[in-house]
Amino acid sequence: MSLTNERIKNKLALLPDQPGCYLMKDKNGTIIYVGKAKILKNRVRSYFTGSHNTKTEHLVSEIDDFEYIVTESNIEALLLEINLIKKNDPKYNIMLKDDKTYPFIKITNEKYPRLLITRKVLKDGGTYFGPYPDVGAANETKKILDRLFPLRKCGPSQKTPCLYYHLGQCLCPYAFKVDPAVYQKMVEEIKQFFNGGHVAFEKKLKAQMEDATEKLEFEKAAEYRDQIKAIETVMTRQKMTKTDFLDRDVFGYAIDKGWMCVQVFFVRQGKVIEREISLFPFYKEATDDLLTYIGQFYQEAEHLVPKEILIPKEIDPLAVEAVVGTKVLQPQRGEKKKLVELANKNAKIGLQQKFDLIERKEERTAGAVERLGQALGISTPVRIEAFDNSNTMGTNPVSAMVVFVNGKPEKKSYRKYKIKTVTGPDDYASMREVIYRRYSRVLKDDLKRPDLIMIDGGKGQVDAAKEVLENQLGLDIPVAGLVKDDRHRTSELIFGPQLATVSLERNSTEFFLLNRIQDEVHRFAITFHRQLRSKNSFSSKLDDVDGLGPKRKQALLKHFKSLKNIQQASVTEIQQIGVPQKVAQALKEKLSES
Repeated sequence: MSLTNERIKNKLALLPDQPGCYLMKDKNGTIIYVGKAKILKNRVRSYFTGSHNTKTEHLVSEIDDFEYIVTESNIEALLLEINLIKKNDPKYNIMLKDDKTYPFIKITNEKYPRLLITRKVLKDGGTYFGPYPDVGAANETKKILDRLFPLRKCGPSQKTPCLYYHLGQCLCPYAFKVDPAVYQKMVEEIKQFFNGGHVAFEKKLKAQMEDATEKLEFEKAAEYRDQIKAIETVMTRQKMTKTDFLDRDVFGYAIDKGWMCVQVFFVRQGKVIEREISLFPFYKEATDDLLTYIGQFYQEAEHLVPKEILIPKEIDPLAVEAVVGTKVLQPQRGEKKKLVELANKNAKIGLQQKFDLIERKEERTAGAVERLGQALGISTPVRIEAFDNSNTMGTNPVSAMVVFVNGKPEKKSYRKYKIKTVTGPDDYASMREVIYRRYSRVLKDDLKRPDLIMIDGGKGQVDAAKEVLENQLGLDIPVAGLVKDDRHRTSELIFGPQLATVSLERNSTEFFLLNRIQDEVHRFAITFHRQLRSKNSFSSKLDDVDGLGPKRKQALLKHFKSLKNIQQASVTEIQQIGVPQKVAQALKEKLSES
């Protein structure tokens, strides 16, 4: 492509013949992509010369500047790239990360250990087994272990035998004196079970089943039979690959049309557990992006680093070893080579089978976002923040913000606001307050800025938001309004200096996206308002009761849930949550008046 940015031209001429990382920035100075290169000069220049696929063209069209960091080696560049991606979360690197978590079975590090299913692996001294392909497989395995090993199910407050005690699945150490050594023996036996010892347990159960049958104890024999079947069912679901019981991960990949599919096999205690495929667009050399993927894969705590990693022959093993810190092999023959080939084959099949689906999904989400940006005449609004106000005749005014990234809701970034400075039903003043609070915080804490702000409202609310952003905060962020019709449905999008209606087809994916955003922010705001109104309504009826302060009101609400339940409660029941007798009697008298 031809260059129009003089600054970029000058920087390209000064790029060194050395390895390092480069950081692409948009017009706001936001880092939108991080990459690495063996030779910075060649790699960075390649973005601005020649032809590219559509996805890379979108990236390049938003680049307004770039920086680079020189490193001593390509491996150092890889390590730096992974850290920079984690720190800056660039929008064009987002899909490279796999945010799925997988269940593990955990033995807790306690005096009386418990057996749990968790998706978080912590450095807490616990022992973890897995990961499992889904929670169903983990649950089945845990059920077997619960029946074989009665680890603790109850807590320290349990002074009488719990239900699991009567089922033979808990020793109730707090109700009875149990030697901790008994638990340690069970823990060791569970470890043996996971390390291939399940065969010995099957033999033991079969002997117990035969013995029970001979004694005509048919119910007990049936229970042993069910346990044997359960073990066989769980264990035969997993394909035996090695007899050394070494934990290893196997990576395979395939590429097509600018997309990469990675397949990872977890081999645990000699068995393969197939992991769901990961698909994402890539912008560099495929082998480079696979290296980055592997590095990011082990950045997350839920992915334990195994004793050994198997990778395809074209991937640099020294780079993987430097990033992951474990033994890395490129098998040339035998079962291990077959495992890598199987992972590659699965990745290729997965890419072929799911490519059309992924493209359609891209069309509905990222594609809709891209066309929305085109309709507004702005850069692709990858991150959209939307606001809505809610109040009842000016009482309990609130506002809410929802966030959509690449056309999908990012619920962890949602925010609720109680309006503090506005008296009465003034939507414009409420919008000014919440916009100022949100984006002064963005500036103060250097948070990620949105590419587009959407206001659920008309011209007045949009103007109020723009006034705060431009005049008070000095921010240049596009603001659009979502206007509803008489039936409270998304009617039109207004934007620009004159806030004119933007022409969008009603059956287009971008219009459906607007509808989803408007419905979601309205739902979030109205839910928050109802919660606040209910809480305040509850508190207001209790305001005149002497001795009933905020903490006691909160305790009443938490325990009884509603005024009706308090009215039906006795004075003694109210006293049981910490309310003095005189206050409880006064409360009952107050509620009997209403």
